[in-house]
Amino acid sequence: MQKKFVGLLLVCGALLAACGKPEATAPAAAAPSTAPAVAAAAPEAENAVGKSIYGKTCALCHAAGVAGAPKPGDKADWGPRIAQGNDMLYKHAIEGFNGAKGSMPARGGNPALKDDEVKAAVDFMVAQSR
Repeated sequence: MQKKFVGLLLVCGALLAACGKPEATAPAAAAPSTAPAVAAAAPEAENAVGKSIYGKTCALCHAAGVAGAPKPGDKADWGPRIAQGNDMLYKHAIEGFNGAKGSMPARGGNPALKDDEVKAAVDFMVAQSR
């Protein structure tokens, strides 16, 4: 069983490394909005970088729960992780993690991702799972 699990992790890591590409950051806003109420409501909902990184890298494991990856929106699975705080979630996502419930490869198996991109993807998944 352990060999199958390690093999699965290696295959996922290879796929992630092959598919991962550095993300371009969104251009800065040109002019302030004339509708401050709409702009104030958008920051957490408008995490375009996190959504993009999730779709291109993280979803390969998290959408299907591969190797114990918590699926976005699964409050029961994410709850204890969220309770540890964002700093711990970022640390595990950036550095990798092996625990009783599964494994997380460093940077989701994509070494090209910057810390801020990984954090944005974590924020995106956490927002889906609260």
